[in-house]
Order: sequence, then C-alpha cells, then structure tokens
Amino acid sequence: MTAAAVDFYYAIGSRYSYLAATQVPTLAAETGARIEWVPIDSVRLRSMRGVDPFRGTPVSAQYEWSYRELDARRWAALYGVPFVEPVERVEFDPELLALACTAARRLGQVQAYSRELFRLVFATESTAIGTAECLDAAHACGLAGADFQAALDAPATRLELDLAQAKAISAGVPGVPAFVAGKEVFWGNDRLVLLRHHLLRLAMR
Repeated sequence: MTAAAVDFYYAIGSRYSYLAATQVPTLAAETGARIEWVPIDSVRLRSMRGVDPFRGTPVSAQYEWSYRELDARRWAALYGVPFVEPVERVEFDPELLALACTAARRLGQVQAYSRELFRLVFATESTAIGTAECLDAAHACGLAGADFQAALDAPATRLELDLAQAKAISAGVPGVPAFVAGKEVFWGNDRLVLLRHHLLRLAMR
C-alpha cells in the first residue's frame, strides 16, 4: 500500500506549530505517512485570508495571550517538552523565519533546521532572532554558511515560499499548524489525535 502523503503547514513563531512539530516524528512512525514540512508566514496567511483574530479585541478567550500561554504550557507538560513563553521576550520577523526554513528545505534540512529555530523561540531565553541567528542555526544543522546564505537570498526561495502560501490558501488552510491529507484539513495541535485516526484508517484500506 502507498503511504499517505501529508503536508504539514507551520510557522516558527506559532506556539502550537512548535508543539505539533514535536509530535510529527511519532505520528509518521505510527501511521507510515509521508509528512512534508511546509514552512509559511502565518501573519501573511491571515492577511491573504482577510481574517486576523489577533487584531483588536480577542474574538474569543482562546485568542487571549494569557490563556494561550497557559494552554501551551499544559500541552508542553503532556508532551514532555520545554516551553518558554515568547511574547514580549523575543523579537523576530515571521517572513524571515519562513524564508530561512524554506532555504533549509531547498537544501534538504528543513526538519532539523525548523526544530532548531523552534528551540530558539520556545525553549531558550533568546531575545531576538535575526539573520545572524538564522545562520547560526544553519551551522548547528551542519549546513555550510555560504550555501545557506545563497539559498536564503535566492529568488527561487522567495518563489517557493510564495507558492507554499498560495497552496495553503487553495487547500483551505485557516491557520497553523495545519495538516492536509488529500482533501482533508486538520487545523491545530489539538487535532493531531483526529489526524492520527484518519491516517490509521487509510493505512488499513
């Protein structure tokens, strides 16, 4: 049987993307699915959709920062992974981080590189992540600095990110993290259990 193909859309600055990413290896091992890591800029995604629940008064309690921090800490405790709240602590450009992960993807190291950036944002006391930190992350993943910088600056990398953003919109991705399996969209770290169920059912066919 052919393994199910899943696109994993995520953004480095998203706490729930970080939490979901820690579970992806286990999910792939349990279901046999081929999970493709697709970094995007979630701020741009919300702009493209014309809906941003983080602007203005929170549309519901789940978008209040104090609740999201508490919820993320609970999930991190369940998963047994570290979590350091990034709001008002670390500065970063979400587009730069999405481009950096896309550059790493073009160099064949998207998973390791994304995990390193996630670690910097959510598991350390880093206060800023800019180009220098992106280059340091590349070195930590065994990527040559010159190769990574070239990929980061390449128009093809920008094009690949733009195409990923458009594909996410076309697939009906409402936010990150999101997993797209065929025509099925599973949005949110808390939907991993439903995705797992779906993939196991596909594997039994």
